[in-house]
Amino acid sequence: MADEPLVLGIETSCDETGVGIVRGTTLLADAVASSVNDHARFGGVVPEIASRAHLEAMVPTIQRALDTAGVKASDLDGIAVTAGPGLAGALLVGVSAAKAYAWALDKPLYGVNHLASHICVDQLEHGRLPEPTMALLVSGGHSSLLLSGDITSDVRPLGATIDDAAGEAFDKVARVLGLGFPGGPVVDRMAREGDGKAIAFPRGLNNAGDPAYDFSFSGLKTAVARWVEAKRRAGEPVPVADVAASFQEAVTDVLTRKAVRACKDNDVDHLMIGGGVAANSRLREMAQQRCDKAGIVLRVPRPGLCTDNGAMVAALGAEMVWRDRTPSSFDLSADSSLPVTETHVPHTDFHAHAHEALK
Repeated sequence: MADEPLVLGIETSCDETGVGIVRGTTLLADAVASSVNDHARFGGVVPEIASRAHLEAMVPTIQRALDTAGVKASDLDGIAVTAGPGLAGALLVGVSAAKAYAWALDKPLYGVNHLASHICVDQLEHGRLPEPTMALLVSGGHSSLLLSGDITSDVRPLGATIDDAAGEAFDKVARVLGLGFPGGPVVDRMAREGDGKAIAFPRGLNNAGDPAYDFSFSGLKTAVARWVEAKRRAGEPVPVADVAASFQEAVTDVLTRKAVRACKDNDVDHLMIGGGVAANSRLREMAQQRCDKAGIVLRVPRPGLCTDNGAMVAALGAEMVWRDRTPSSFDLSADSSLPVTETHVPHTDFHAHAHEALK
C-alpha cells in the first residue's frame, strides 16, 4: 500500500448518491447523482423515492468516479461508506453496495459516521485538521457543535438542535414564502436583496440560563410564519426579500455566536463549519467576522464539499487507513441514529455479539 491510501467513499444518507475517490488528502473524483427534483413536488425528501434513486444511480456513479480519477477498482486500498446517521433505507443501499465491492475486490471495508465525514472533508481543502478542532455542522437534519480531538476516534458532542435543524427551518420558511424546495439556496439568494435588520425575529436559546451550545429554530420558524400570515390577513404585501434576510440573520447570528463561544470556553483556536447550510453566504461572512475578532482560525470547505458527497466519506476512510484503524466486518449494517461518538463501526465478532445479546 502506498503512503497515501487510495480510498473510494459512498454516501447515501439522504437524497444524493455521492461517490468520491481520495488519495490521502487529495481529492481525485467527486461524482454525485441527485434525486432532489424527484422530491421537489412533495416539499421534502421522500425516503422510498430516495432509496430507489440510489439503487439506479449506484453502479454508474461509481464507474464515473473511477473514470474521472483515472484509477481501476483493483487499485483501491479500501472502501468507505456512510453507515449512519441518515434515512435507513437509503443508508442500506450504500452499505450493501460497499460490502459487495469490498468483498469482490478483497479490500477492507470502513463503515463511517456521516457527521464525522462532514468534518473530515475539510482536509481535502485546507490540509490535516488541527487537534483539537471545533466543528459547527449545520444541515437539514443536524445543527451540532462537536469537539474533535482525533477525527477517527474522538469526536465529542457539545450541543445540538432540540427541535428543527437550521436547514429544516430554511426549507419551512421557504415554503411559507412560496420560494420552493430546497429552501436554503433560494432563501440565500433572496436575502441578498433584502434588509437583515428589517424585522426583529427571535433568537432561540439565547438568554441567560439557556443551554450554552444547544440550538432551537422551531420558534423562529413559527414567528416567521405568523408574521407573514398577519401581513396577508391584513391585505398587505409581504416583503419577501426582507423576511428572508431577517430570518437568515437570526439563524446565522445564533449559529456563529454559539460556535465562537464554544471555541473560547474550550480553549480551541480553530473552527470548522460543515454541512449543507455551510454553503450559505451570510453564515460564512458572519463567521469570518466573528472569528477574526476572536482570534480564531476559520475553516470552511467550498460549497460543493459542504453538501452531502462521497468525497467526505472517502476522506474519512483514507484517514482510517492512514491511521491503521480496524476495518468493519461484513456484518456491517446501517444505523439511522448512529451517534457521532462512533466515528466508525469497527470489526465485531457477530456470533459473540449475538450470544451476548441472547444472554
